[in-house]
Amino acid sequence: MDRQARLAALSVFLKAKRAKLLPEAVGLIPGTRRRTAGLRREEVAQLAGVSTTWYTWLEQGRDIRMSASVLECIAAALRLTPDERKYLFALALETATGVAPLEETQPEIAPSLRKIMDELRYCPTIITDRRYEILGWNEAAAHVFLDFEQIPYGQRNLLRLLFARKELRRLAVNWEHFVRGYLAIFRAYYGQYLEDDWYDRFLEQMKAAYPEFGPLWQQSEVQSAPEVLIEFRHAKAGKMLFNLTSLQVQGSADLRCSIYTPDPDSATEQKLQKLMERE
Repeated sequence: MDRQARLAALSVFLKAKRAKLLPEAVGLIPGTRRRTAGLRREEVAQLAGVSTTWYTWLEQGRDIRMSASVLECIAAALRLTPDERKYLFALALETATGVAPLEETQPEIAPSLRKIMDELRYCPTIITDRRYEILGWNEAAAHVFLDFEQIPYGQRNLLRLLFARKELRRLAVNWEHFVRGYLAIFRAYYGQYLEDDWYDRFLEQMKAAYPEFGPLWQQSEVQSAPEVLIEFRHAKAGKMLFNLTSLQVQGSADLRCSIYTPDPDSATEQKLQKLMERE
């Protein structure tokens, strides 16, 4: 991503965060003549202690001088989370990690990691790289989601599959909520690997292929490891509740382990056991 693209991404991010922040949440009087959602630019500037003109230029994506101390004030004014703050600094100051080369062929999953996946017998588990290419999964994941073995390696991008496959669209009761969680993680990677042009190409492809992708991406959510309760309506097992835990795997490759643990207050594990025994 070149500097112009970074500033454009920064502009989109700042606008989205400002639109989601209510005046009363930051101690301001809402007023009755607001034409835009969230805070006004001058209100963010006031909270951050900067001039309205400077903040306007920042939000417009102009190539202006930025310091870490001023960005800290912007982050505080917009009530950014630690993950969002990291994303802000990556775009504004180019503090992202250098690009690590990715193999063109499917990399091997370490035997120890594969052993962990197999031991999580009734916890659907998926291993992805920093581009969301699916590298490994266990038997439970194949039963709940898809038999990824039937999908060629070059087409096993989890984010693309969530939009492309009808069975995955029908699986989550609130599909948009489900997808937003993955997009939030993907944006964290996007900010971390700014020099990898693959991300911009992938985003353009997704926007062109799936009309709903663009609006969801524009929401600019950033989260490196969300933990959420997800409700599925499985075609064969019915209602299933899982707690999603997303873990980064330590090592030279930037891998992520997504574990769906059956909710203990539901019959999900028993349903999954029966599903796996039948097939």
